Amino acid sequence: MKTSATVTTTFGTAPGKKPKAKGAAKVHTAKSKGQFAVFWLMFRRNKLAVVGLVIMVALVLCALTADFITPYYPNDQNLQGAFQWPSSDHWFGTDEFGRDIFTRVVYGSRQSLFVGLASVAISCVIGSLLGLIGGFYGGLIDNVVMRVSDTFMSIPSTLLAIAIVGSLGSSMRNLLMAIAIAQIPGFARIMRAAVLKVRSMEYIIAARVLGIPNRSIIMQDVLPNCLSPIIVNITLSVGFAILSCAGLSFLGLGIQPPTPEWGGMISTAKNYVRDYPYMTIFPGAAIMLTILALNFLGDGLRDALDPKMR
Repeated sequence: MKTSATVTTTFGTAPGKKPKAKGAAKVHTAKSKGQFAVFWLMFRRNKLAVVGLVIMVALVLCALTADFITPYYPNDQNLQGAFQWPSSDHWFGTDEFGRDIFTRVVYGSRQSLFVGLASVAISCVIGSLLGLIGGFYGGLIDNVVMRVSDTFMSIPSTLLAIAIVGSLGSSMRNLLMAIAIAQIPGFARIMRAAVLKVRSMEYIIAARVLGIPNRSIIMQDVLPNCLSPIIVNITLSVGFAILSCAGLSFLGLGIQPPTPEWGGMISTAKNYVRDYPYMTIFPGAAIMLTILALNFLGDGLRDALDPKMR
């Protein structure tokens, strides 16, 4: 009896009960923190990427707090105060209807960010799913997905978006659809290339030999290891979507006046560019800064997520 009690006390666990893995959660948490620390260290080395991150954070904050940043409303007209140059009352001046351009630029960031994020979310989900299925299963499915993607990629993305919006009509839904469709092939090809690389690794082959269902292999092993190039492409695609939105609005196929949108503001101001150039400079600068920031951010993410750069 004493021996039995001694054995039970030594192992600290009653028969039939599994010992608690107290350190497992701590080890997992420490590992996650370590990976994030390495990622952040690599990201900080790229100064332009940090600048891009700061610009994007500032832009998002401006879009969220537009009601508190400016005392004006974007569509308030004051014909007596039309064509005022930048001043302390109107930082970016006023347009032909006396509307405050700074206010319209700030509110326009909401439209641009919404179109950019929403269209990229749609294209990312659909394109990544197609590339994931085609790359993992191969065969006829892969051939069909890739040939359709090649067909769409043979058409310039901007022309494809113009054709879709021009045929369906100008509305927010059609604008999102056009920009999303133009970017689906790119996500599909990037995901497929990543899946083909991961699919040939030993742990995937071992999982198949053990009879693990393909769905579990895809969700637990393949997809998590293919996210890095997708994350990088998301940042670059948001920039393309914002630029496409501005271009379509400039052509009169995107967001319609009087809703403030950067491309639409430039389109309206082009008739006054000689006498009042500030009307095009500020919305154009907003587009330029946003695209540059997203490209800098994408380069930084690519360097930080690429193991070869470490």
